[in-house]
Amino acid sequence: MGSVFQAPALTAQAMPFKVLVVGGSYGGLSAALNLQDLCSGLAPRCGPKSVEGAPVIETPQFNVDITIVDERDGFYHLIGSPLALADEDYAAKSWVKYEDVPAVSQTPNIHVLHGSIKSVDQTSKTATYLPHGLVSSPENTSTISYDFLVAASGLRRVWPVVPQSLRRKQFLFEAGDHIRAATTARHGVVVVGGGAVGIEMAAELKLVQPQLKVTLVHSRDKLLSSEPLPDEVKDKSLELLLETGVEVRMSTRLDKTEEVVDEEGKKAIRVWFTDGESILADQVSLAVSRSVPATEFLGVNSTGVVDEEGYVKIQSSLAFPAETPNSADHFAIGDLVKWSGIKRCGAAMHMGYYAGNNIHQRMIETSSGKEPAFLKLDEIPAMIGLAVGKKAVSYWPASGVSAGEDVMQAFFGDDLGFSICWNHLGLGNGRKL
Repeated sequence: MGSVFQAPALTAQAMPFKVLVVGGSYGGLSAALNLQDLCSGLAPRCGPKSVEGAPVIETPQFNVDITIVDERDGFYHLIGSPLALADEDYAAKSWVKYEDVPAVSQTPNIHVLHGSIKSVDQTSKTATYLPHGLVSSPENTSTISYDFLVAASGLRRVWPVVPQSLRRKQFLFEAGDHIRAATTARHGVVVVGGGAVGIEMAAELKLVQPQLKVTLVHSRDKLLSSEPLPDEVKDKSLELLLETGVEVRMSTRLDKTEEVVDEEGKKAIRVWFTDGESILADQVSLAVSRSVPATEFLGVNSTGVVDEEGYVKIQSSLAFPAETPNSADHFAIGDLVKWSGIKRCGAAMHMGYYAGNNIHQRMIETSSGKEPAFLKLDEIPAMIGLAVGKKAVSYWPASGVSAGEDVMQAFFGDDLGFSICWNHLGLGNGRKL
């Protein structure tokens, strides 16, 4: 039989509210840290900034224990993957072990478990936890009881869209091998897929290694063809990509690859396209695989929580569907939710703030009977910020299309948004990067 995991109470005077957060990326950290702020009587770090001179609104304080369960042993800056897999120095920066994230490690009532949640029972409010590295079995699993749950485990993405390593040390080896293979590519690298990931992957590789021949292949006549964006965004993205020196082949698909021997008697890859043409390359990176919601632990198609593709159905409060058990105490945020808009880290952090606020409101309701004042998520229009080499293109319905180095600086800074996200989430406990 498994054991029951009991997080230590913050004080001995009262039993804390126990909150389980599944996933420690942008959304999960946002939910945990904004909730911690509110329970400590502080303004939520991702909420609206107070106007100078305005009265301070005091929030009820609660004793809370927050447990974050993540398959990785640290915070990984997902949107920096195209650069992390092109630059070893950046790779080392992009993954920070939780013990080295001050906002997490220096908060006594926030605990991180390296492992996975295998199942959730909404009725009993319990979850089955498996530590990383162990085979799933009753002997190896334990039970975590909770008062509130936040599902923030995101999407499962394939290599090389994101690294597959679950420990920072393994990731650095994985990224290093990939980078060294590209560096020695005499015939160049072919990136297959003209979505946001493929564009950024090709552009960052060319930016870091300008001597390298980089070819992007896309099956449609427009880049970003699967996104509901104006053609002006797609055309501008192509223009910026060509400016970086990436060669672009449109309206053709990868047909097959075969290992060959080149004129120097060395191994190479002959890449064939459906238009009958072919080129030599040393590395082929696929950026076309469909991502899958990491929601197996919720019981796909069995609880009414997820749709047929595995996305979590939510109310505007970010709570699970009303017809499911204890729905008001279960929340879902980030890429795994079935909601409008393009999947973005900004939206995940925003949802995390809403979830933290709404859990705090449920605590108020539970303790005092006061009607909760939930934040409600509006429909999210299609919007994007896309890094393409030294420039970026952005689209916001209200402001239209913008592009240039100033857009790059505004949306991504000098490190593909790492410092922006780190500072927005307050991961340095007040110390900005």
